[in-house]
Amino acid sequence: MKRNIINIDESKCNGCAQCITACAEGALQLVNGKAKLVKEIFCDGFGDCLGECPTGALTIEVREAPDFDYAQTKGHVRNERGEAGLQQLETAAQKHGAPSEHRPSADSGEGCPGMKMRFTPKPAAGVDAAIATDAAKASAGRSELEQWPVQIHLVQPGAPFFRGRELLVLSTCAPVASADIHGQFIRGRGVVVGCPKLDNTEGYVDKLAAILKDKSIPGVLVVRMEVPCCGRLTKIVQNAVRQSGRHDLRVEEVQIGLDGTIKTPSRIE
Repeated sequence: MKRNIINIDESKCNGCAQCITACAEGALQLVNGKAKLVKEIFCDGFGDCLGECPTGALTIEVREAPDFDYAQTKGHVRNERGEAGLQQLETAAQKHGAPSEHRPSADSGEGCPGMKMRFTPKPAAGVDAAIATDAAKASAGRSELEQWPVQIHLVQPGAPFFRGRELLVLSTCAPVASADIHGQFIRGRGVVVGCPKLDNTEGYVDKLAAILKDKSIPGVLVVRMEVPCCGRLTKIVQNAVRQSGRHDLRVEEVQIGLDGTIKTPSRIE
């Protein structure tokens, strides 16, 4: 059938990813620095993303396309964006008159629950100087992670746990080598994790650049192992910062020794 559906002019797309966060249905994804339609059945054709595009790359066209499938879209959003994404989807559905009942079921079978987005801020620590301890002691034996997922492949640009926070780019081995990672580095930061040696890093620069285009992120901290192969993680971040077009970002690197020693932070240009 012919219906309204999104059209993307890649020659105009600058990879800002604003349309991706604006699309409640999760129909758009950043691929090689350009917005792409994930599946036609995820696009409802109402064009809520159009007003977010600063370059005019998005338009609505009428062409042959399968019907918008709300049930499959809901499963897709649940897997990619979790409960926060479902709430955004329901709001859009109510606005446009689409079906919107949302009763998540533990046995619904709609994808891997390990990929659902979660953001659970920790309670603020007490400020009484008489009982205050350093960050590592304060968090001894306690996780400071406030989000899920953490893998670079799985996180989405525009996720709420990135907004207004420094971005921590953490090598996979670092939290195994040092017991102080949570208290000293994870606390209060948005976190992504990757291994530059064993991961398929194609797309890492694009993904990190899309995240860093959010100007509420004040800086990037790379925490990696001191071994040479791990240095590529810093190179990936440097390339992502350049691609993001941000000149105001503070970028630092901390190396972790094989014995767990935390080296002095250094500024990365």
